[in-house]
Amino acid sequence: MSTYEVKNRSELVFIYDIKDTNPNGDPEENRPRIDEETEVNIVTDVRLKRTIRDYLANFKNEKIWLKEELEEDGTRKTREKKLEEEGVKERKDAEKLLEKYIDLRLFGALIAGKPEGKAKGEKVFRWTGPVQFKLGRSLHKVEDVLIRGTSVLPSTEMKTAGTFTETWILPYAMICFYGIINEEAAKLTKLTEEDINKLLNGMWNGTKNLITRSKIGQIPRLLIRVIYIEKYFHIGDLDKQIKLLDSEGKEIDKDGKSGKSLRSINDVKIDLTNLIEVLKINNNKIKKICIEADNEVTFRVNNQEVKGKKDLINAMKGIKELKDKIEDLQLAM
Repeated sequence: MSTYEVKNRSELVFIYDIKDTNPNGDPEENRPRIDEETEVNIVTDVRLKRTIRDYLANFKNEKIWLKEELEEDGTRKTREKKLEEEGVKERKDAEKLLEKYIDLRLFGALIAGKPEGKAKGEKVFRWTGPVQFKLGRSLHKVEDVLIRGTSVLPSTEMKTAGTFTETWILPYAMICFYGIINEEAAKLTKLTEEDINKLLNGMWNGTKNLITRSKIGQIPRLLIRVIYIEKYFHIGDLDKQIKLLDSEGKEIDKDGKSGKSLRSINDVKIDLTNLIEVLKINNNKIKKICIEADNEVTFRVNNQEVKGKKDLINAMKGIKELKDKIEDLQLAM
């Protein structure tokens, strides 16, 4: 594992959109989560972390702790069995898990194991995750739709039998996540810059590779990492500085179109004007601004519109306060 430790605090903004799918169903009806007051779609941080874990495990062969494993008889492997296999009896044993499992270094964990001998209770090992995300929220109002259909399955008599199905979807949603990387917690979990690169890769390409029946139709559109120079400093809530505009350049759900009527990336533009102003004001505290962007997106930058990653990066480099800080993440596959 790399010894290049994470020494600087970072903030993350991640935007992706979904079409005709359910990005994160509720536990009861598997219906998209919608805030009743604001009518925006909500996606949990747990869902995003699962996307990252699955991508790193399935595409990058990384060892993942929080992953379901099965015994030979098909039953789920218990946490006690996993700890036993890892030889975890004391904290020094548990800390060895950090070297092996990237999700523990990124997101932390609370690991409880059975004590030895006649001791009662459980031994608890806890690490606060350096990488934390708020709930993801759509940048506009949404309206879910119930799709009814039938599935055809062979019966025991080798005849076909139809079963009625019901699926809740969102016709469209542009979802924004905000995250922070805490350099102090990173010391405790031994997080490295190499790990962060894998995290960003998992956010971008993991989202693109959600291609199961219930998740297909999700495309990453923008990922920004702001790395700071000043110790213990970050701007905060960078996601709130981003606006969504309609195709005519008006703010959606305010003076522009209703967010419920959106159906594709061609219906929207991402306005970075306020975000750029905040970054300019704090430019002396910023080390780098790392960017990945999708080529189908139109962005508003300093009262001009640019489309795609190359033009976005060039426009950002054209801002004198930020020109020496812009860096291409180069995550797209």
